[in-house]
Amino acid sequence: MTDPYAFQLDPQLEKDTVLISDWHLCQVRLMNDSRYPWVILIPKVDGVSEIHELAEEQQQLLLGESMRLSKALEQLFSPHKLNIAALGNMVRQLHVHHIVRFENDASFPKPVWGVGDAVPYDPEALDETVNGLQIAFELL
Repeated sequence: MTDPYAFQLDPQLEKDTVLISDWHLCQVRLMNDSRYPWVILIPKVDGVSEIHELAEEQQQLLLGESMRLSKALEQLFSPHKLNIAALGNMVRQLHVHHIVRFENDASFPKPVWGVGDAVPYDPEALDETVNGLQIAFELL
């Protein structure tokens, strides 16, 4: 379906995120901002910036992978709300944000974009978060 050798990750996404897992359609990457558990699905399909540009089978795979990620995030973090969005205003490469929200987080109830500066994970917390997500994925 997709040629992983042709896939090129946008440099901004590579700079801002950490690889968690590589699923059938998407790379699963953690946003390096410890203020929010924030995971991004990036379909490994070059030249696509909108969901409707994916083939129908890829759209279904994206939905399935999004549901898998959403369930893992809910089980691991018990959020007040889970925000899911595909904006692409700054980075055109198709990517879908999954952001765990709590009533006491840094920007609640407003969107996370444009509120303060990212606070990178310290190495221990980053390892713990990535490992926790990987385990949660395996249990689904």
